[in-house]
Amino acid sequence: MSSTPDPAPATPPVTPAQTPAPVPHRTVTPPSNYAEMPRPTAKLTAEDMHPVNDANGARGKIGPTGRPLPDLPDVLPPTRRGPAQVIAMCNQKGGVGKTTTTINLGAAIAETGRKVLLIDFDPQGSASIGLGVQPHDLEISVYNLLMQRDITPDEVIQATKVPNLDLLPANIDLSAAEVQLVQEVAREYTLSRVLEPIIPLYDVILIDCAPSLGLLTVNALTASNGIVVPLECEFFALRGLAMLTDTIGKVQDRLNPKLEIVGILGTMFDGRTTHAREVLDRVVQAFDERVFHTVIRRTVKFPETTVVGEPITTYAPSSSAATQYRDLAKEVLARCPAG
Repeated sequence: MSSTPDPAPATPPVTPAQTPAPVPHRTVTPPSNYAEMPRPTAKLTAEDMHPVNDANGARGKIGPTGRPLPDLPDVLPPTRRGPAQVIAMCNQKGGVGKTTTTINLGAAIAETGRKVLLIDFDPQGSASIGLGVQPHDLEISVYNLLMQRDITPDEVIQATKVPNLDLLPANIDLSAAEVQLVQEVAREYTLSRVLEPIIPLYDVILIDCAPSLGLLTVNALTASNGIVVPLECEFFALRGLAMLTDTIGKVQDRLNPKLEIVGILGTMFDGRTTHAREVLDRVVQAFDERVFHTVIRRTVKFPETTVVGEPITTYAPSSSAATQYRDLAKEVLARCPAG
């Protein structure tokens, strides 16, 4: 007796719920949605992490920002003194390298023969400490210059160990200025007023801002014609960029239409980690050419320079960190040719 084979099981119908939905196209609208920006398309390796200007030139290498590295021209000595380019180092998040960048960028620019003034505008006085000045020993500081009309800049400015680099120091007294300035007329222009007589005496003035978006920082932005944003290559630092750019826009509209973003600087970069590369890639997608090609990498040298009270360019002049800040100086001066 022959047996009839069992019929093949019927294929269950595909219901609409089982049909995969198409992937929606995501439109990037910087700078408000960095967290949702697409992942990097370039896979960078350790071989790509060259300084902007190494001994053999850029050679078309792709740098840590995912863009071809430029061959930066050598910086020529200045042909005249001033008027100064005033650049604020600003980021409301602390610990992103503002003070380190202010000190070392200032020293690197001073090496080109330009006269540089570094203004410590943080009540913690970190920039002063980083250049060998003890804030608690100061008899007068930038606070006195802001709040006392009989104090002149010459009485407060100090020469540093670095040729062509001067310091306007700060200490904890500066924290009182934030409260006292609220009662002043045109309080946002106080720093601009006290800097006016010394603008012709310097080529570049760098302001190390406090990690906040308070009245002191608004004063710094109002007095500046450029802003450099040090940005730690870490997600929480990335999220704060939207708030910072919003503040910059308000200052441009209401107080200082000449203010421009000179560039965004990636700091504390570790190219071995995917997270650092993703953060830097997202910043480049949002700001494109406003992001410096130079990236400051993590190194144990920076804490050592704070202890000795001098910049990396004199403490370890042949180190990769010193090279990175010299490259940054070239980029900053190229973007601010008047400086």
